[in-house]
Amino acid sequence: MAEKVNPTRSELLYRRQQIKLAEQGMDLLKKKRDALLREFLPIIDETMKLSMRLERATADAQQSLALTKAVEGKSVVKSVGFATKGEVLVDIFGTHVMGVPIPVIRKSEVALKNELGRGYSITGVGARIDSTAGKFEEIIDIMIQSADIETRLRRLGEELQKTNRRVNALESVVIPELQVQVKFIFSALDERAREDHFRLKKVKKKIIERTQAAAEARD
Repeated sequence: MAEKVNPTRSELLYRRQQIKLAEQGMDLLKKKRDALLREFLPIIDETMKLSMRLERATADAQQSLALTKAVEGKSVVKSVGFATKGEVLVDIFGTHVMGVPIPVIRKSEVALKNELGRGYSITGVGARIDSTAGKFEEIIDIMIQSADIETRLRRLGEELQKTNRRVNALESVVIPELQVQVKFIFSALDERAREDHFRLKKVKKKIIERTQAAAEARD
């Protein structure tokens, strides 16, 4: 045993109490782990769906851009691109999932655009350009959603791993070590009790022998 243990009854009671507390803590951690897993698995599915959505939206936007260049002309598309201006603002705030602090990322209401906010006159361009711009804005929206869900996935995954390590440590190291210590203390106390009993028998035997010898001497 790595830790020196005093084989006393008080130490035996203390180690048994430690085992009880460790088992209670392990049960709570297992419940937390199961709850985290129930939150974690659906987020994986959602992440995969967003990834596929982003892939489709990107392909759709690229195809729309190529067609717009072919119909409207590359110079027109480039000119509109230079005229387009703006920024994407996001709101970040905190929440908790199963006690785990997680940042939430949302597109700011200030950043929501309409056709008049793209920086060019809608009367000076064709409908294809507006449609293409909308498709690329959709990509940005999906990317913000992906950033939010992936952040949640990463934080929950980290907490899940941490909780699982604690469960494994208690289950495979701490509790077995305490049980070994309890067994050692119990064996030591039992051996000590047998030795005390043996010594008492010897003392009792000597007392009897001396008593008998004294009686015989008097006779």
